Amino acid sequence: MIQFNYETEFSVENEDQLASWISNVIVSEGFKEDDINYIFCDDDYLFKLNVEFLNHDTLTDIISFDYSIGKIIQGDIFISIERVKENANDFKVSFLDELYRVMVHGILHYCGYKDKTEEDEKLMRSKENHYLKQLV
Repeated sequence: MIQFNYETEFSVENEDQLASWISNVIVSEGFKEDDINYIFCDDDYLFKLNVEFLNHDTLTDIISFDYSIGKIIQGDIFISIERVKENANDFKVSFLDELYRVMVHGILHYCGYKDKTEEDEKLMRSKENHYLKQLV
């Protein structure tokens, strides 16, 4: 089950549509869905998690905690709305386009996709673009 949680004033308006979309991504990648929590927060909230759990003293747009077991996807995906807004500005895309990209990005990590090398990042972007087209 996909749930949306809010630690900031922000909320998504189309939770059912987004949950269905994410579920379809998971199935398309050959996995099964379990409990997935999206937690929307601000920079301060995510920064504290980044320092406490990952020892990274930086701002980030997303942190995902993957509790998946085999082909069963489960985890917590924390997204900084402030960072997404700034990145949307920097990349000259709409806020919602960037938000949806970050949301599917977290799920694709759970499905085994990486983004540390140039080649891995290229594949990740390709997958993100593929699934973003399905949301529209």
